[in-house]
Formats: sequence, structure tokens, C-alpha cells
Amino acid sequence: MEHVTGTATLRGPSERFTGDVYLNMIEAPAEPARLAAALVRFTPGARTNWHSHALGQVLHVTDGVALVGTRDGTVVRASAGETVRCPPGEEHWHGATDEAFMSHLALVVGDGHGDGTTWLEPVTDHQYTAALAFATSTSRSKKETS
Repeated sequence: MEHVTGTATLRGPSERFTGDVYLNMIEAPAEPARLAAALVRFTPGARTNWHSHALGQVLHVTDGVALVGTRDGTVVRASAGETVRCPPGEEHWHGATDEAFMSHLALVVGDGHGDGTTWLEPVTDHQYTAALAFATSTSRSKKETS
């Protein structure tokens, strides 16, 4: 057993994130284990670049509201305590709304050559604004039908 009392907080690199993002690595993939786990904190409006994972990704929101978008324009709005599963190879992004901080646990099973993430281009301001509008309208219609 190993008791880890803390991990360094690292700033998310600008090559992978828009806005201020902070990472605490919980576990890095190392043979024979392949789990990568991180606590990721996003300031309002911050988000990842488009990316995909060879074996998929699980995001568990711990604070605030996350937006998770896909290339087809679908956006999931997930609140604290909710989980989003991104299938293998699906290009997606995730981040905070424009009004509040958001934190999530990001869980990835590595492919034997690292964490299996392929990083792509930034999410444009236009794409982000459209995602906010989509998530807000979807959230409203769910409330209206409840």
C-alpha cells in the first residue's frame, strides 16, 4: 500500500487548453497498470482542445457544471455528481460554463504507449458560444417537461 498525501498542482499547457486550467495528477499510466487519473479544475470559460482517447474517457464532475461537446454539435451539460463517458476514438472537448468554475476527475485507460490521447486543435470561441447556447436550451427544455 502507498499513502499519497498530495500531488503538485500544474497549470494546463496552452497547447491543450484555452483559459486557465489546473491539473493534479492522481495516477499516471505505468506498466503493468494503465490507469491515468487527474483532478482537473477549469476557470469560467476554460476548456480543453478537441481530442480523442484510444480507449475512451470517463469524466466525473466534482464541482460546478461541465460542458462536453462532440463534433456533431451535441453538448452534454453535467452537474456535480454526474458522469459522462466518451467512447473510444470520439473527438470531443470539455470545460466550464462561462459563469462558474468546474472541476472533474478525468479517467483514461492507457493503450500501452502512454494515456492514448490524441490532442487536436483548440475549440473556437464560436464553437464554445454555440455549445453554451445548445446546453442552455437543452437544460431549459428538460426543466419545462419535468
